[in-house]
Amino acid sequence: QVQLVESGGGLVQAGGSLRLSCAASGSIFYVNAMGWYRQVPGKQRELVAEITSGGTTNYADSVKGRFTISRDKNTVYLQMNSLKPEDTAVYYCNARSSLGGSSWPYWGQGTQVTVSS
Repeated sequence: QVQLVESGGGLVQAGGSLRLSCAASGSIFYVNAMGWYRQVPGKQRELVAEITSGGTTNYADSVKGRFTISRDKNTVYLQMNSLKPEDTAVYYCNARSSLGGSSWPYWGQGTQVTVSS
């Protein structure tokens, strides 16, 4: 089992910045990628950004150039700049574990990000 504890959400005006943090603990040996997803009511959860254990990053087109994902040991960060009202969502930390060809996800509890116009 992997436990994920998120922090850093809140309310910010458009154009502002926030930084989300997610600390992983437990059976992290098999975690090969961590990332952030977001979800608004009535819509599917979508990938925002992810980073592999090798440092490869992947971003949603809507956040490229504004968001930066980074990782320090067992903690992953999401620096969000130039925030827009459409970035408002619950943000979930994700860890992906893999072993022997199988892969399974772990999720944090979610943190609300609200961007006012």
